[in-house]
Amino acid sequence: MRCSVCGEAEFKSRDILWDRLINEWQLTQAETVYVNRQQGETCVTCGANLRSVALADAIRAARGTGELLGNFALSPEGRDVSILEINEAGSLSPRLRLFPKYLFGAYPEVDMHAIPYPDATFDLVIHSDTLEHVENPVHALQECRRVLKPGGALCFTVPIIVGRMTRNRAGLPPSYHGNPETSTDDLTVKHEFGADAWTYVMEAGFTSLAMHSVEYPCAIAFRATK
Repeated sequence: MRCSVCGEAEFKSRDILWDRLINEWQLTQAETVYVNRQQGETCVTCGANLRSVALADAIRAARGTGELLGNFALSPEGRDVSILEINEAGSLSPRLRLFPKYLFGAYPEVDMHAIPYPDATFDLVIHSDTLEHVENPVHALQECRRVLKPGGALCFTVPIIVGRMTRNRAGLPPSYHGNPETSTDDLTVKHEFGADAWTYVMEAGFTSLAMHSVEYPCAIAFRATK
């Protein structure tokens, strides 16, 4: 396995899940292991975790390049790619900022139910582990599609538990990605995505969808084309 962000082949691991979240999500031991790898197995050079590597693979495929993400950003082709990143994609964001036509929209200041940009503005819309915090994922994905140019692509990740279907957490005790003592409402998990996560993309109006996996089932990224 090589990091598609910087090209490094060495990764290091640490556990990132805590007991309360494991219990709230009712994760099995096997699920706990692969979610820990998704978030906590990182490239020793650039710090990208497996989730970010999968997302980088999706972005590179969307633009039809075999170059590392940082190199592509500085290439003649990369200079013309207009990008909207909603929320920071961890260690991937510094590479995305190298694109001259990059724009950052901080979540939740940028409302995914009312993205404040005109129709057909961007070649790429990117977000990472953000959609699970949104009240209506299909509508948020429709908004992402609206601001894409024809032929543009949405590249994103969500935490996926592959052995179950998506669960709406309405009516369940609040669950947060972060310290529940200091977390704000934007970190509240609204949906626990499962094997049917791809259907939300299709319901949003996309007609072409690809999935990119790193060390399946550890990390999965989606690439949906308008």
